Amino acid sequence: MSCVVAALYRFSPIADPASFRDAVEAEMEARSVRGTILVAAEGINGTVSGSREGIDGMLAFLRSQPGFEALEHKESLAEECPFLRTKVRLKKEIVTLGIEGVDPNRTVGTYVDPREWNDLISRDDVILIDTRNDYEVQVGTFRGALNPETGSFREFPDYVRSHLDPSTKPKVAMFCTGGIRCEKATSWLKEEGFDEVYHLKGGILSYLENVDANESLWEGECFVFDGRVTVDHNLDRGHYDACRACRMPVSEADKSSPLFEEGVSCPHCHDRLSEEDKARMLERQRQVTLAQERGEAHLGDAANPVFEERRQAKLARKEAQRRQARTEAAS
Repeated sequence: MSCVVAALYRFSPIADPASFRDAVEAEMEARSVRGTILVAAEGINGTVSGSREGIDGMLAFLRSQPGFEALEHKESLAEECPFLRTKVRLKKEIVTLGIEGVDPNRTVGTYVDPREWNDLISRDDVILIDTRNDYEVQVGTFRGALNPETGSFREFPDYVRSHLDPSTKPKVAMFCTGGIRCEKATSWLKEEGFDEVYHLKGGILSYLENVDANESLWEGECFVFDGRVTVDHNLDRGHYDACRACRMPVSEADKSSPLFEEGVSCPHCHDRLSEEDKARMLERQRQVTLAQERGEAHLGDAANPVFEERRQAKLARKEAQRRQARTEAAS
């Protein structure tokens, strides 16, 4: 049976993020939905996977919450669910730009439908910028897009300040994986004085879903933050794996490098890892190999009944602690 993978986000004020987090986590657990959702006062962001029934039920729950009635999501199918655990985390921002007061609900760039994106980015007077991190861009990007070579989204404002001048009235088009980074990026650029700012509605994933490969200006694969690592133009699992040490995407060429050791290091992280780190990774890989030889699962929520019992006990403790904290706060 295919697994449904759903990427979602929405900027909408949440009065009590902690309670919202608890409710979402309980809903995901009840429906056996795995993945990560970030919750902040500004909204939610995440990617999850599960059965058709489980995903539909969780989305219905989210859309029943005030302010989230219009929540949009993008989904694809996978042979196996790419997430092993359920995580719902409280954050200051659901996507970290690091600048106070940026609010896409107040101002945002012009949304461009995926079917109209090619016409826009083919214009000579439009500057096309990939807002994602450098390792994502290297896996695939739009033809002619500029790579800011950022290690994190926090570095994006510095790139803009160094390379773009609002006084010259440039036309700027931006894109990201699912659209959320561009919500904040275009909102910030508008506040910085840029007049014509565009962004791809629904992000790269929506473009790949709606634009035929024969007409596509996308080159390469798209990095995704789940166990698939990358997806191709058909949204099927791509050709990259993830380094278990640093989580960077690794190609077949990377695996041929002398710096690559399965489960221990890759060309991206080999020189950054200490000998202690490598020893720890090597031992973990040894345990994985032994588990595979025994026909057991080494990772996952229910690797065996003992792990499942421990997980349920941990969830019960966390829920009891949260109830106690709410009781103390109310008294």
